[in-house]
Amino acid sequence: MPLDKIKYFYWKKGLSTREVGKLLGISQWSVISKMRKYKIPRRKPAETLRIQFKKSPLSFNKKITLTAVEAKLYSAGLMLYWAEGAKAQHGIVDFSNCNKQMILLFLSVLRKIYRVQESRIRVLLYCYANQKVESLIDFWSRELKILKSQFTKPYVRNDFKFAQIDKMPFGLVHVRYNDKRLHKQILEDIDKIAFELS
Repeated sequence: MPLDKIKYFYWKKGLSTREVGKLLGISQWSVISKMRKYKIPRRKPAETLRIQFKKSPLSFNKKITLTAVEAKLYSAGLMLYWAEGAKAQHGIVDFSNCNKQMILLFLSVLRKIYRVQESRIRVLLYCYANQKVESLIDFWSRELKILKSQFTKPYVRNDFKFAQIDKMPFGLVHVRYNDKRLHKQILEDIDKIAFELS
């Protein structure tokens, strides 16, 4: 069995030893044995994980052809994220605000433009200790049409002042979606729009 084929499929194509063996009609252990015998290096675990991550299916399906209304929604949502979203939080999409319309607008971008998996959306409520946490979760769950089971443990502050509560009567929520590729896509789309408009 030509070693160059093993090298090509393993290193150039990023296949696993199992996939290489299947392709060449030999066992995975035969591939590993030949690599050891002829001192063909193996990938480090981190590199293997990176390749597997790149091969895994996307959790979103970005809509390419937009209507005039969708194009406005897309631009507005990206500009909101540019102002209020996390840009460097380990690849997590995280948009926070206490304004219901802003939250709904960004959620519409996730749902209608990026077409994310609804079950992967998470919400973190940030509020004060003298507010009714369960009532606030009920409110946001109803308004955002997100199941309460998708709300993570709320962050409740004890050092409150009544003036602060007046500014956030319904608390503040973080809408989160844990996907590095979506986070990267959103930031790239923001850069593109910012470049076009500047």
